[in-house]
Amino acid sequence: MRTATLGPAERGEALARMAEGELDILVVGAGVVGAGTALDAVTRGLATGLVEARDWASGTSSRSSKLIHGGLRYLEMLDFALVREALKERGLLLERLAPHLVKPVPFLYPLRHKGWERWYAGSGVALYDAMSLSSGHGRGLPMHRHLSRRHALRVAPCLKKDALVGALQYYDAQMDDARYVATLVRTAAAYGADVANRARVTGFLREGERVVGARVRDVEAGGEYEIRARQVVNATGVWTDDTQSLIAERGQFHVRASKGIHLVVPKDRIHSTTGLILRTEKSVLFVIPWGRHWIVGTTDTDWDLDKSHPAASSADIDYLLEHVNSVLAVPLTRDDVQGVYAGLRPLLAGESDATSKLSREHTVAHPVPGLVVVAGGKYTTYRVMAKDAVDEAVHGLVGGTPSDSWGRVADCVTEDIRLVGAEGYRALWNARARLARSTGLHVVRVEHLLNRYGSLAEEVFRLIAEDPSLGETLTGADDYLRAEVVYAASHEGARHLDDVLTRRTRISIETFDRGTRCARECAELMGPVLGWDKDQIEKEVQHYEKRVEAERESQRQPDDLTADAARLGAPDIVPLP
Repeated sequence: MRTATLGPAERGEALARMAEGELDILVVGAGVVGAGTALDAVTRGLATGLVEARDWASGTSSRSSKLIHGGLRYLEMLDFALVREALKERGLLLERLAPHLVKPVPFLYPLRHKGWERWYAGSGVALYDAMSLSSGHGRGLPMHRHLSRRHALRVAPCLKKDALVGALQYYDAQMDDARYVATLVRTAAAYGADVANRARVTGFLREGERVVGARVRDVEAGGEYEIRARQVVNATGVWTDDTQSLIAERGQFHVRASKGIHLVVPKDRIHSTTGLILRTEKSVLFVIPWGRHWIVGTTDTDWDLDKSHPAASSADIDYLLEHVNSVLAVPLTRDDVQGVYAGLRPLLAGESDATSKLSREHTVAHPVPGLVVVAGGKYTTYRVMAKDAVDEAVHGLVGGTPSDSWGRVADCVTEDIRLVGAEGYRALWNARARLARSTGLHVVRVEHLLNRYGSLAEEVFRLIAEDPSLGETLTGADDYLRAEVVYAASHEGARHLDDVLTRRTRISIETFDRGTRCARECAELMGPVLGWDKDQIEKEVQHYEKRVEAERESQRQPDDLTADAARLGAPDIVPLP
C-alpha cells in the first residue's frame, strides 16, 4: 500500500479534486472521530473527503490523557457494555491496528482501607481483565496483581508510607493522541480519501431540505470551494452545536464541554516504575508515564468559554498539585511543572448535572436529509463511532449505492485495516540495532523514530541520508531530531510552527521554555518546505512566543474567566474567517 504524503502541494490538489465532482461522503472535522470516519468510508469503496478548519487533532483529540483504556471507573457505574466495547478496541489497537503507536502502561492503585477495599477494588479489576480476555483481543497485556504495602513501595517509592495499606497493579495502554490522528488521516489518504486541513466549512449547500454539500473556505490561500456530497458527516466534537447552527435547524441533542487539564513534570520528580491512579472526591487522578516525563491529570469542570483555546487557571493547577501531593512523599511544586495543557471533552448534554458522571456513550443522528451528526463517546472507541456514523450515512445515500454503482455498500472493514506504519513495524523493531549501524543514529534514536512512525521511519531515515545535519537533535529539545520537523511539513500536513511544536512533536509541553528556544530553528527548517520567506519565518516565531506567553499568563489567573481572557491575548496566526 502506498503511503500518503500530505505536503502543501497535495493539500491544494485534494481541495481541487473535492470541488470537481460529487463525493459520496464529506466528513467535517479531523479529530479522532472524523479521521476515523473518513478511513471507514473510503475503505468501504466510497468517494470520501475530509476537511478540518484548523489542524488535525487541534481540538480535543490532542489534549486528552493519552490513554487507550476500557474505562475502569465505568464498571462502578455498571456501564458494562461501554467497558466491554472499549476493551475490545484497546486490544485491537495494541495487537493489530497500531502496535507502533499504542503501548502497554502499568498503573498502581493504592488501597487506603484494610479488608473490604482490597476485595471491592480487586473484584472490579479482576472483572476488567476477564472482560478484556473475553473480547478475544486482551492477551497482549499482563493480568492484574495484588501487592502488599512493602511491595507497592518498592514499585513506587514516591508514595508516602501512610498513603496506602497495600495496592493493586493493572495494565492499560497509551498513545500520543495527536500523532495517532495524523496517522489516521494519512491512512485514509493512502486508501484514496481527499483530505485538507486549514479548510473551514462556512455553510452547507441545500436543495430544499436536503444537505448536498458544503461551502469550504481555504484558510491558507483564501479561496472558497463548493464541495458537493451525497452525505455530509458532522464530526466536530465540542463544536457540534456551532456546526449544526449553519443549517438553522434545531439539533436532536446538544454537546456539553467539560474541561480537563493536565500537568507535565520531569521523570525524576516522581520516583516510580509505574503509573498511579488515585481517587478524588469528583473523579479519578492519573499519574501517567510519558517518556522522560509524567503526565498528571485530570480535572473535570464545565466550560462555556472559548472552545479553540481552553485555558488552565491557577486554581486548576493547584487542584491537581494538591491531590497528587496528598500521596507523594516528596511533593511537587509549581517550579516542577514543565508544561500544562487543557482540553474539552464532548459530552452529551442532559444526562447528568455533574460532568464527571456523564456517560461516554456516543450518539449518531440524521437531523435533516443528507446530514449525519456523530457526537459524544471516548477516544478509545473512535472506530466504533466512525462505523456507526458511516452506517447511518449509507442509509441516507440516494439509491443506497455508492457513486461507482457497485451495488450494496460494503460493511465496515476497519477492524482489519492497519494504520500506515504498522505493517513491517515489528520486523524493523527487531532489526533496530542493524538500522542504527546503517543510519549512523544511536539505537535509542532509532527506537524513538520507530515508535513514532513505525515502518514509515524509513522515510525519515532517507531525509537524514540526504542531509546528515537533519540527524542532529533540536536545540533545547533533544528528544527530537531536526528531520522530524522537516518531515512534519513535507509529509504530515503541518502548516505552521505551532502545528509542529504542539502536535507533531510535544515540545510545547515537554520543555520548561515551552519550545521557545528551538522555535526559530524549527521555523527555518519548515520554511523551505512551505515556501516561507524571512518575514513569514519571523511572523511564525513571534506568534509562537506570544502564544506561550499568553498561556503562561492564563495559568497565573485565579479562575476560568480571567484565564480565558488572558489566553485570548494571542490570536491564531491565521484567524478563521
